Amino acid sequence: MNEDTVRDAAAAQATEAAQDGDGQGAGAVGGTWQWARSEDWQPPTELNTEIPHPARMYDYYLGGKDNFEADRRAAEAAIAAYPALPLLARTNRAFLGRAVAFAAGQGIRQFLDIGTGIPAVGSTTEVARRVAPDARVVYVDNDPIVATHARALLAGHPTGHTTVLQADLRDPASILDAPGLKEAIDLAEPVALMLVAVLHFIRDEDGAEEIVRKLREVLAPGSVLILSHGSPDFVPLSMSAEGTRVYSKASAPLVLRERARVERFFGDFALTEPGLVQLPLWRADQDDLPEGWQQVSAYAGVAFKS
Repeated sequence: MNEDTVRDAAAAQATEAAQDGDGQGAGAVGGTWQWARSEDWQPPTELNTEIPHPARMYDYYLGGKDNFEADRRAAEAAIAAYPALPLLARTNRAFLGRAVAFAAGQGIRQFLDIGTGIPAVGSTTEVARRVAPDARVVYVDNDPIVATHARALLAGHPTGHTTVLQADLRDPASILDAPGLKEAIDLAEPVALMLVAVLHFIRDEDGAEEIVRKLREVLAPGSVLILSHGSPDFVPLSMSAEGTRVYSKASAPLVLRERARVERFFGDFALTEPGLVQLPLWRADQDDLPEGWQQVSAYAGVAFKS
């Protein structure tokens, strides 16, 4: 059985379990998303689960179960180095929700979410379609497990409203030239380009700034860039260095960047208020800030193309 066949079989299994189970599976039920139970889903056999993957480690930080022993060991080592990691993951998810709702409220109806991660409650699709039922979302991730889960979640979506691409951000042409992208998104119209907690897995020598520039330049005026990025600015140097060491054994390295370097990713896009700020603070109600938010060492911002 080839790799595509195994992945499709896994996706079908996840979808079938969702439809036959106890209301915990994938699909639109009563207008809301229900998610496939991890215990009902088996990973494709060809996948290498011995190497930690950032998407599955992130799932662990969020309390998810779609991860493997290697992911859990690496995630626990990262948490030992930086105990606020689960809080960072939760505040990053909250930022994604606020930013997507903001973009949809500004009239954006197309969302390109690169570095999607394991699907979870509060996804781009869920938030965007709550504001705009006609919103179209394209998910992109290089982890085949992510692609398998996301395909299972397509059950119940109107055709063409959600698309999943398995591609690598380090090769932007593989994303921009993908037939699935061109069928789902009209690049002549405004798009929300989402690079949420993903660029800190791209090294400078891999052309991080050039990659983002190529993605920005194809967007129509009125498009928006939604971005969050890990930074060493809010933690001791020893803590950020240990976190970087842990991720050196994962499938992608951790590249923490200072504020000025993160801001360069926006290019000539105009940052909307409150600008590029510490992650939990972006358009958050002060009364809703979680305890310990000051320890979240990351930046977030949203910017428009004029």
